[in-house]
Amino acid sequence: MLEEEDYPGAIQLCLECQKAASTFKHYSCISELNSKLQDTLEQIEEQLDVALSKICKNFDINHYTKVQQAYRLLGKTQTAMDQLHMHFTQAIHNTVFQVVLGYVELCAGNTDTKFQKLQYKDLCTHITSDSYIPCLADLCKALWEVMLSYYRTMDWHEKYDHGESPSSSDGNNILDTEETNFDRSYVEKKLEHGLSRIWQDVQLKVKTYLLGTDMSNFKYDDFIFVLDIISRLVQVGEEFCGSKSEVLQDSIRKQSVNYFKNYHRTRLEELRMFLENETWELCPVKSSFSILQLHEFKFMAQSRSPTVSPSKQPALETEDLTLFEQYRNGGNPFEIQANNKDDETEDVLASNGYESDEQEKSAYQEYDSDSDVPEELKRDYVDEQTGDAPVKSVSRETLRSRKRSDYCLNKVNAPILTNTTLNVIRLVGKYMQMMNILKPIAFDVIHFMSQLFDYYMYAIYTFFGRNNTFESTGLGLSSSRLRTTLNRIQESLIDLDVSSDVAGTLTAVEERKEKVPMPHLSHLVVLTSSNSLYGLAERVIATESLVFLAEQFEFLQSHLDAVMPPAKKPFLQQFYSQTVSTASELRKPIYWIVAAKAIDYEQMLLLMANMKWDVKEIMSQHNIYVDSLLKEFEQFNKRMNEVSKRVRIPLPVSNILWEHCIRLANRTIVEGYANVKKCSNEGRALMQLDFQQFLMKLEKLTDIRPIPDKEFVETYIKAYYLTENDMERWIKEHREYSTKQLTNLVNVCLGSHINKKAKQKLLAAIDDLDRPKR
Repeated sequence: MLEEEDYPGAIQLCLECQKAASTFKHYSCISELNSKLQDTLEQIEEQLDVALSKICKNFDINHYTKVQQAYRLLGKTQTAMDQLHMHFTQAIHNTVFQVVLGYVELCAGNTDTKFQKLQYKDLCTHITSDSYIPCLADLCKALWEVMLSYYRTMDWHEKYDHGESPSSSDGNNILDTEETNFDRSYVEKKLEHGLSRIWQDVQLKVKTYLLGTDMSNFKYDDFIFVLDIISRLVQVGEEFCGSKSEVLQDSIRKQSVNYFKNYHRTRLEELRMFLENETWELCPVKSSFSILQLHEFKFMAQSRSPTVSPSKQPALETEDLTLFEQYRNGGNPFEIQANNKDDETEDVLASNGYESDEQEKSAYQEYDSDSDVPEELKRDYVDEQTGDAPVKSVSRETLRSRKRSDYCLNKVNAPILTNTTLNVIRLVGKYMQMMNILKPIAFDVIHFMSQLFDYYMYAIYTFFGRNNTFESTGLGLSSSRLRTTLNRIQESLIDLDVSSDVAGTLTAVEERKEKVPMPHLSHLVVLTSSNSLYGLAERVIATESLVFLAEQFEFLQSHLDAVMPPAKKPFLQQFYSQTVSTASELRKPIYWIVAAKAIDYEQMLLLMANMKWDVKEIMSQHNIYVDSLLKEFEQFNKRMNEVSKRVRIPLPVSNILWEHCIRLANRTIVEGYANVKKCSNEGRALMQLDFQQFLMKLEKLTDIRPIPDKEFVETYIKAYYLTENDMERWIKEHREYSTKQLTNLVNVCLGSHINKKAKQKLLAAIDDLDRPKR
């Protein structure tokens, strides 16, 4: 009966024999039999204890039912429960020791028995980096089996420990229905209390394993895998006994922060290297490109928790299942999934930068005010939503509306980014993966992510936007917010003192460790050629790649906000409001450098200086400097089209370039008029004629409305006709003009309608305006 594991039957038989023996105990031979029966009962109990211990690794409902029935027949239900918990504790210790020992001996390559004598803690230090992950996975798989057995043990008592006995294999039902409520209560409390004890043992064993190896040099994917396994184990703990797993969380947090600091430091150095070798060429991605298509962001589209196949289980039901329910009849949540990266495809790159042959033929067309739209473009157009081509029936008006504004009509949706931008985006995805798995280090991760953006932004500014003459223009090219942001990045992240070998204080050394040397533009990038509009293509690719990067950060904001600790949320809000949102503001200073050189404003001043303005009759023909200036603008337009053959110039960029050029031209016109020594009323009328002619021709070249600084010129011309009192008030109200421009206005009016006394009064008013500036 014992060989067949029929423990209840064997005990029942023994007890019946004992009962019969007690009836005839006055016979000496029966007394000896009774003694032997007692010995047999004790032997059965020992075997029963061994049978009970088997439950810990592989719970079998029939087996456990027989064991429980046997203990109840013996009246030792409480003893059984005490023994069961001792077996579970021992099972955890033996399991982890055997798993780790197996890997240590395998890697050692010999049959030396010295490892078997080591303590578990010391044994863990002998695990090699190559075997670390498979050993951890096997460790968790084995511990899962122990916890699942405990879970199923509890489940058995909940279902069958109230008199409802499942039939044992032989059909007998011999549960002791007289079991006291006290016994049941004891068992229930013991099992409940055992949950946290067993989980604590599991945590401590895994913690010992985690801290036994230095993971700082692990590959990123390997480290993420470790985090993934521990994250799953934490989930198991939550479901097993409602534990927050502080022991596990603390140990993995320590490893993660150390690992991540080293990892981030290396990535920042790599980013500097990428930026210094970047030639600012387009990375040809499809117009339908989304960062969610990248491997690094796949985790955002799918849950890390394994679920039953949708074909086998409705999604709503799957979401409600715990891991214990999903795997109670087989499988293991810690099975290592084969890395399926190679099987996944990243369909993000366009072939040769185009999405179809038709587009390749017509991607870059030149447009001017008189050109018609080529037939191919009427036929072929990239759909903004899907990126598909061709799309039929695009209206002529739609295409016309894009003339001159987007200098590359096709690929209107294709994001402008470089290989370096794509690398930064991938890094952000990796950082978010780590943060998603280990939320307690979310702030550290987001802080490091912000540094990636800061450094990229600062590099673009340093390479293409730094110019000492910005503020002297009076055009407000850099907002105070942008200047504050750039100064903050420089102070907190940029190591300006790279050459210094002077050893500072320990604090200073630590601070420098956190900083990165200032990047330098590759010598292959030429920004001084007029033919390329002073590196306009490179400037567009660089600046718009930053804007694109900012858009991706905006897209991710809600995800970051969801994991950011409440106390740290102001940091995230400040990062977005003061840094990410200022990225597009770099367009103004960067494109101003092009606009300042693209048109020969100095030549225009020389031509204007040779004009005669004290004419005596109304002129019907404008001056030649206007034609010269318009030719400059036509040449600028032509060069813009040439640049657009390399890179699409988005509407906001072309608008800024045109606005800058027109504003600079109009301010040069005012400066030219301010250089005039003598001017008559007819001469002033000629100035108006010149300016109107300029505006009329200019409006055919650009869609910019209203023309920037148009009033700046017209107001200055008309001020010539003001009376003394009106002019004094006008001077006080128009501080946008320079002292020289205002002084000249007064001087040229002298003799016509302003006398010397009035002149002195007006000059004094100008001097009063100028005094606060000194």
